[in-house]
Amino acid sequence: MFAEERQNQIVAMVNKEGSVRVKDLSEKYGVTEDSIRKDLTLLEKRGLLKKTYGGAVKKRINVHDLNVAQRRDKNIEAKQRIAAKAIELIKDGDMVFLDISTANLELAKLLVKSSLNITVVTNMVDILIEFMVPTSVRFIFIGGSFSQGKDGFVGSIAIRQILEFHFDIAFLGIVGVDLYDNSVATYMVEDGLTKSAILDVSKTTYMMLESRKLNMDGTYKYAKIDSFTGAVMDTAAPEEHVDKMKEYNIEWL
Repeated sequence: MFAEERQNQIVAMVNKEGSVRVKDLSEKYGVTEDSIRKDLTLLEKRGLLKKTYGGAVKKRINVHDLNVAQRRDKNIEAKQRIAAKAIELIKDGDMVFLDISTANLELAKLLVKSSLNITVVTNMVDILIEFMVPTSVRFIFIGGSFSQGKDGFVGSIAIRQILEFHFDIAFLGIVGVDLYDNSVATYMVEDGLTKSAILDVSKTTYMMLESRKLNMDGTYKYAKIDSFTGAVMDTAAPEEHVDKMKEYNIEWL
């Protein structure tokens, strides 16, 4: 088999299975591990995969949707499915935090119409607007520095307010989850620091996770995957991620 044919097959395998190991590829193709490493280096330079220790994983995507206006009307049905699952986790009497997330915006729409005896706290402007109607839910808004994405308030002033609370449950937005790096990312540093503060003062915390974001990257890592209680997802995880997800002791809902 020519090297080019082997490399094409490796790319196809990574895209199908999510990851490959040097040792397994060496045995499969009957070549040295050093030859496989050279293949992976070449394929990484071409932007076709990402090398990891002992192997490679599928190339991740960063779409740079920095502003909420860019995200609000995308994948609405997926976000609605996540919101429908998330509201089932909320109990009467809960103090709930909804941070800057378009999936949380869909959850807010459900909570406004609910009869739950809860308090909702948020730093997201669009969620504030949803609660400007008659509702039985008590509502608190966190102020601070207006985010670069023009969607909420973040930074030291917002963090100082957040740290005064003890939340029963918090739902956090994410840009990407890297199962191989044990990391959860967002775009803005100030947003990430604010999310970290929410994690620190919440009894239970859930990622609002569209399954496609398992293959996406942000620009700032704000938490480890196992810092969360779980992740609320729109669909079952893609098959190539299932085994890796089992390594984390969190709920994948």
